[in-house]
Amino acid sequence: MARLTYLERRNGTYYARIDIPVDLVAHIGSEVRKKSLRTKDENEAKKRLWPVIEAWRAEFEDVRARREITADDKAAAVWQHYEATIQRDEQKRRAMPTPADMDAEEQRLLRRIEKGEINSDSFAGMINAHTELELMLRARTDDANRRARRLTALKAALSSGDIKLIEPAVRDFIGRHRLLVEVGSDEYRELCTLMTRAEVEGLERTLERDRGNYSGAPTDPIVRPVTGTTRETAAPGERIMEVFAIYERENPKNIKADTLAQARRDIGTFVDYVGSTYPVHRIDKKAVREWKALLLNYPVKATETKAFEGMKIAQIVKHNEKIGKPTISTNTVNRYLSGLGAFCTWLKDNGYLDSNPVTEMFLTKKKDKVVFPFKVDQMNTLFKSPFFTGCQSDDAPRFWSKPGNVLIRDHRYWVPLIMLYSGARPAEIAQLAVSDVRQEHGHWVMHITDKGTVITRA
Repeated sequence: MARLTYLERRNGTYYARIDIPVDLVAHIGSEVRKKSLRTKDENEAKKRLWPVIEAWRAEFEDVRARREITADDKAAAVWQHYEATIQRDEQKRRAMPTPADMDAEEQRLLRRIEKGEINSDSFAGMINAHTELELMLRARTDDANRRARRLTALKAALSSGDIKLIEPAVRDFIGRHRLLVEVGSDEYRELCTLMTRAEVEGLERTLERDRGNYSGAPTDPIVRPVTGTTRETAAPGERIMEVFAIYERENPKNIKADTLAQARRDIGTFVDYVGSTYPVHRIDKKAVREWKALLLNYPVKATETKAFEGMKIAQIVKHNEKIGKPTISTNTVNRYLSGLGAFCTWLKDNGYLDSNPVTEMFLTKKKDKVVFPFKVDQMNTLFKSPFFTGCQSDDAPRFWSKPGNVLIRDHRYWVPLIMLYSGARPAEIAQLAVSDVRQEHGHWVMHITDKGTVITRA
């Protein structure tokens, strides 16, 4: 009996082994993951195997759900951390003892002394009794000193490149926004620096407030209110492709299955750009506009090209600047937009969106395009080719141009011939039923319909 795919034996010991999905190799940093199951017994190894495999799969799904960090994310990180610093200070000030609180504690202490509960016979008892009052009297000064020391330490960290002090806040931001930022990477260190500068500004404002000045504003130019928005994580059931599945099931316009499948693939590139956790209600013109800009430079058959394997749409477009593959046409860009636009119309009708963000986003088709008919010698060349007269094999396109005994006689053979003799379009021919080809008044006709309108060609 063959051993399980995920189980590997080496020097008598069993290991769990899994291939990293191609689209995650760049993020995880390896192609294979292995872990010792710490047993030489195969049955025991099988018991220990699946928890390891499931944990890895969960990790892969978590990485897939994350997205690349954007400039908007960085700006939000700075402003949010600045505001959080101010808010923490405000909360502490509200919790600080007031003069009335300190008077009440002092009176309570005097009453205990008068009752003889506290006396000079017990030095330790006197110290303990006065501790609460001393802490209340020193609370504001101690907190101000702590903030001042933190400020000094952060400024020193900025000059030395030390990120230890700010890392907890940075990791929290990355986790909450489900960002793909590798610890120790340039993006990670940049985020640490930006958030350190934000906290420095916040602490300086708190020290100004110690002196009664509440009018201070950030002086560091990076610390400013966010003009963009971070991409929030969708609640369960509100991710774009989750809602698209509902749209598919309802299919309100009775769209053909292959058209829906094409729309799913096209909208998948939009999700590839905004992230799989992007909420459906956040689809807006800015996101569609940025996606369209990428489509204008998106290479033909990118998903089938090995050079782009495992890359997201933005990475594909960037990499194509180096290798120069031809890009998709205006009509194809409009097809992508059309698929998303139809989906967004349904989203609007069903209350997910207030308006359709794809409206007025389509590209203008070129009007100077000229279509030249085939000449007789060109048609002779086409229809005398091995594809029509007999080719080497139908296993792959590369065999179609090589002479042989294989006769292709499916739609690829008949549709061009019918087009030649009838002048009908490919779509008109493809939708014909056998009953649509018949005799009327002694003439053979093709009964071609288009949305209920009958077109008859003799």
